[in-house]
Amino acid sequence: MATFLWSDIVFGPIHSRRVGTSLGINLLPVCGKLCTFDCIYCECGSMDSGAPKKDRRMPSYEQVAEAMSSRFKELFDQGVKVDSISFTGNGEPTLNKDFPAIVDKTVELRDKYFPAAVISVFSNSTTLDRPGVFDALMKVDNRIMKVDCSDIQILKDVNRPAGRFSLEKVLENLERFKGDFILQTMFFKGVVEGREIDLTAPELVAGWLDIVRRLRPYRIMAYSLDRDTPVDGLVKIGRERLQEITAPLRDEGFDVEIF
Repeated sequence: MATFLWSDIVFGPIHSRRVGTSLGINLLPVCGKLCTFDCIYCECGSMDSGAPKKDRRMPSYEQVAEAMSSRFKELFDQGVKVDSISFTGNGEPTLNKDFPAIVDKTVELRDKYFPAAVISVFSNSTTLDRPGVFDALMKVDNRIMKVDCSDIQILKDVNRPAGRFSLEKVLENLERFKGDFILQTMFFKGVVEGREIDLTAPELVAGWLDIVRRLRPYRIMAYSLDRDTPVDGLVKIGRERLQEITAPLRDEGFDVEIF
């Protein structure tokens, strides 16, 4: 199916299912996805699409600061309302080596132009060991961290992590937040390369519930497909089934949002 890449450092505002009116910040290359995952449902397509990896240079701190300063002032002068300044874009935003400094600049500009807005980072949770990333994330309002599955083999089929990957290490790093983060999880089913994948299967749901109970995030975002995916044949999960999956968590007092 058709997918897309963001062509600017600052884009929007757009309507986000999860954070409202969102002004996006793309710290990744504009000519191809760059990520530690290559998820089969990613709206940005696959890592093999776009320009060769060697041509995928990330914007510098100076470029991002200039783009944000200009666009934030422009929107402020127009009286545009912004609910969230959101780090998302063409891959994993925390891969940018200047991410910590960019977060500091974003806080400064948010306080100047959109003091009512939150700063959100959408991350796949794999980079918390990188220098400065954890501390930078603690400076934003919404740390929206991904864990899609408890089964390591299915997780590899779905998220297709690059290089060595340890789910246990990811969970240990997420525990460092002491629950002060939002957990996001994608649910879908389909046949991928001849293998049936169903993230709503009872045993996978049970494993995921155990992860939530271990990490105890202050909010859970459970969602399903909304846009085109690079792999055909993936099936969206309806709201009623998502409500069923997350019902035990609501009964236990967790704050759960369904998208």
